[in-house]
This record gives sequence, C-alpha cells and structure tokens, in this order.
Amino acid sequence: MTTDTQARTGTYEVMFLANQAAAASFGDLLAHINHLLQRANAEVIAMKKWDERRLAFEIDKQKRGVYILSYINCPTDMVSHLERDVQISDQLMRVLITSADHLTEEEIKANDDRTGLDTEAKMRAEQGDAGQDEGSSKVRLGAPEQRPAKPAEAPAAEAPEAAAGEGEGENASEG
Repeated sequence: MTTDTQARTGTYEVMFLANQAAAASFGDLLAHINHLLQRANAEVIAMKKWDERRLAFEIDKQKRGVYILSYINCPTDMVSHLERDVQISDQLMRVLITSADHLTEEEIKANDDRTGLDTEAKMRAEQGDAGQDEGSSKVRLGAPEQRPAKPAEAPAAEAPEAAAGEGEGENASEG
C-alpha cells in the first residue's frame, strides 16, 4: 500500500498588475511572471495583455499599470505561495487569483495571446534600444555645457549710436 496522494489541482484566472517601470522591459516582465508561475508548479493554459491604464488610486507612487491576464492549472496548495511571491516581487504591484471553473477549455484557449505578447516584447525592446541611442546623444553628465556668449560687437556697436543720438538731442536743444 502506497501513501502517494495526488495533489488537487484547479483551474485559475490570474490577473497580474505590473508597474510602468517593469512594463518598459516587457520581455523581462513576462519572464518574471513565467518564473513565478513555474515556482508555483503552475501550467499556463493562456496568457494575454489585458490592458494598460491609469489606476483608480496610486499604488506605491505609481499612477499607471499594465494588466496581464493568465489562466493556469495549479495545485490548490500552491496558490498561496504564488500570492506571496507576487507580494515580494518588485515588478508586480498586485495579483488577483480566482477560480476559473465557470469557463470551458475552449473559452480559456480563446484568450491565449502568448505570440502577441512575445511580439510586443520584441517591439518594445527594439524601441527601447532606439530610444537609448537617441537619449544618449542628448543626455550629458556633469556641468552643463557653456554656450558661447553673444558677440561683443553687437552690444558695443549699439551703445555708441545710442549715446550719439542722445548727445545730438542735447546739443540740438542747447543750440
């Protein structure tokens, strides 16, 4: 007689809320989420970017966030571990885990957009590289550059004319 007990698994809908800084490196964010799901022994059925929007209230001084929706099969005893890992995470601000028993497998798979996520991650990485190249040419470290002063001739040339005009006016009134 063996004492092997099969761990109960459930299908869950998981909504991750990531901060804007983490979303800037979207590929790293997705890798981080997948790592957390692996730590929870979860099998990802579907994952997609749900939305990127302004938050109703600030969370950790963040005003905007990116929502990632995923459907997973996970042992029921590992759900609390997943929640704890998200609370510890610097990239993720919140997580909401609910049972997805009300959805059929076809409905869940219809929400799968992992290829779109990979495409967006690559696109953001390319834009980030281009932005870094442009930004590096504009950003200077240290003291600000000294701009050359206006040519000395222009102010000096205007001053004698003004003085001459004033002098002529005085001389004209006297004479």
